[in-house]
Amino acid sequence: MTTPDAVPLSGSRFQTEPARLYREMRRDHGAVVPVLLDGDIPAWLVLGYRELHQVTGDPVLFSRDSDLWNQWENIPDDWPLLPMIGRKQPSILYTVGERHRQRAAMVSNALEAVDPFELRGHAERFADELIDALCTAGEADLIAQYAMLLPVRVLARLYGFSDEDGPGLVTALNGMIDGRERALAGQAHLAGSMARLVAERKKEPADDVVSRMLADDSGFSDEEIVQDLMVMLAAGHQPTADWIGNSLRLMLTDDRFAASLFGGRNSVAEAMNEVLWEDTPTQNVAGRWAARDTRLGGRAVRAGDLLLLGLQGANSDPQVRTDASELTGGNNAHFSFGHGDHRCPFPAQEVAEVIARTGIEVVLDRLPDIDLAVPADSLTRRPSPWLRGLTGLPVRFSPVPAH
Repeated sequence: MTTPDAVPLSGSRFQTEPARLYREMRRDHGAVVPVLLDGDIPAWLVLGYRELHQVTGDPVLFSRDSDLWNQWENIPDDWPLLPMIGRKQPSILYTVGERHRQRAAMVSNALEAVDPFELRGHAERFADELIDALCTAGEADLIAQYAMLLPVRVLARLYGFSDEDGPGLVTALNGMIDGRERALAGQAHLAGSMARLVAERKKEPADDVVSRMLADDSGFSDEEIVQDLMVMLAAGHQPTADWIGNSLRLMLTDDRFAASLFGGRNSVAEAMNEVLWEDTPTQNVAGRWAARDTRLGGRAVRAGDLLLLGLQGANSDPQVRTDASELTGGNNAHFSFGHGDHRCPFPAQEVAEVIARTGIEVVLDRLPDIDLAVPADSLTRRPSPWLRGLTGLPVRFSPVPAH
């Protein structure tokens, strides 16, 4: 499968100019691009909107079953992407068919029962606590001191964790998601924390997500529930943190949103939606595996080949975005939450949106004259082809007293 012109899925351009990089990939290779993962492992990156729709809409031909992968013999035990592309992981991500549908229903039901007023209350309380810790200083980094701390605090509370568990979960998640040397240790910490929580809730159920999952009568094992909780926390925290950071960056650097910094609320939703189209937190997702030889976007895809879902590339596909400069408005036909059987469950999307919107609104309410403290073009991104988020967002504002 390896082609001589395969593109390494690494390097600084994923940080500095991903939009141009995806355009060049599409120009040079078409809608389906041969790429190389860490250790020169070959895969396909699907950048075409229609092709991505086809892949995510056909779970039989393009399966989520990672056992199909034709590269396992080349994967070392310490491969840094193993937490993201695992083998025989009993989680919802790798379950297929009817069992996946039952599992998705269990997760959706557990999240759907979250009271929206309670959710917003938790988000406001934790957001206010984080602002209290920085508001007297007159300057802050809204990524490290705010966005990276908020979603996991709210989600941990919904799941049933104590507030003290939050910081350790943040550290573990970040290590795991960045796919570097701390990835496997982060995964181990997360698994241990979830296993302890599940054991506690089996003895003493409460009104939380974990207890509702344990009460489901579909017969899932404790290990399966632990794995699903890890997926839910990882998928719920980091992209939501980046959604907050990317939206605040847009509002602080784009004149179209300047008025909203002085009390307008409508443009918070507009900025958040524009980020999902133009600067989506989840850029690329692994993945799907071809169940048999097939053709996609003019490429000969072999049985067992790995296909990576190029969500940002598809969102900016000129075949569907004929005027790339045109604002997307209320259009939410983007791929930022995925598509098909394995898309982000709708209740989970709602939870993420409430956390992100509340987080942004609390910043604007509490720090009304906030401004960027560095030139906009000096802001940098984390070195990941998977998730696109800022390394920092330094701001300044008039010091205000804590609540």
